[in-house]
Amino acid sequence: MKIAQIAPLYESVPPKLYGGTERLVSYLTDELVQQGHEVVLFASGDSVTRAKLVPVSRRALRLEGPHVIDPIAHHVRMLEMVYRRARDFDLVHFHIDYLHFPLATRSPVAALTTLHGRLDIPDLFPLFQEFPNVNVVSISKAQRKPLGWANWRGTVYHGLPLGLYRFQEKSGSYLAFLGRISPEKRVDRAIEIAQRTGIKLKIAAKVDAVDCEYFQTRIEPLLDDPLIEFIGEIGEAEKNEFLGNALALLFPIDWPEPFGLVMIEAMACGTPTIAYRNGSVPEILEHKKTGFIVDNLQSAVNAVNRIQLLSRHTCREVFERRFSASRMARDYLTIYKVLVFGEMDYDAGKLEVLESLPR
Repeated sequence: MKIAQIAPLYESVPPKLYGGTERLVSYLTDELVQQGHEVVLFASGDSVTRAKLVPVSRRALRLEGPHVIDPIAHHVRMLEMVYRRARDFDLVHFHIDYLHFPLATRSPVAALTTLHGRLDIPDLFPLFQEFPNVNVVSISKAQRKPLGWANWRGTVYHGLPLGLYRFQEKSGSYLAFLGRISPEKRVDRAIEIAQRTGIKLKIAAKVDAVDCEYFQTRIEPLLDDPLIEFIGEIGEAEKNEFLGNALALLFPIDWPEPFGLVMIEAMACGTPTIAYRNGSVPEILEHKKTGFIVDNLQSAVNAVNRIQLLSRHTCREVFERRFSASRMARDYLTIYKVLVFGEMDYDAGKLEVLESLPR
């Protein structure tokens, strides 16, 4: 198939540091090429891909600093570039939320949109009501609940290349927190869990400009504890050692997390996760198998004390079976074929994520 992948421009594909959506676009694009498809990637000019790259901006917009005042302008320009040549493709796959909806509904070329963010925002309800026929994919079943009536074409869980992370058979002695410092990620909970268990916590996290005040007033004062080590933002090359050498990953979220990529990153290393029961957590994590799903602080503390009862080999096995990039690409291809050719050649009993095809 001839497929266009449309990535956000805020980060490169893959990103140099933090950037979940861009990483998934990278893994999907490269895997589609590996499986023999002709793929064109619209992304920032510093992206690295096995597909043919169409550079839209010189480099990731985040790296341009004050030179980029209005990032939406760059994305609108990208949409014009995409639809000028849309007929070159069998399908155009978007990863930029809803900016393209007016164009997608007016083009005869099949279009699919993966929604990567939270959907429990009131502003989205009238928008999706206005575009009831736009083909959308969720990254978890929990994600779609606020817009259950949208034109869902399936749920495709994220996947990672099998060789991206090395399995670490022996666990380390510290707890890990990896992600962003923000109120909904609840690093303060992770700190309290570490303090109650007496186990060191290493925090590898990005602080966005919008969260600087929260970090300075609520989190920074908590870092003055010998049990707590704040590392800051880390890149892809550092994640394997950081996650693989941890006793457990702490994922004490307080929001409807659409997926939680870090959980499968830890799983790939063999590291179990202790996560609060919110959003997609019960879909991604298998309780008492790849981690513990908890509802309060005491349950999280108890889980830390029992974490070595879990098999790190099992964590890796579940990752390979459920969360590989090749599985993700095959699931998307099933949806592509339905939208482009009307094909129904998949075995529904073997796909845990494509329950809504066709319409």
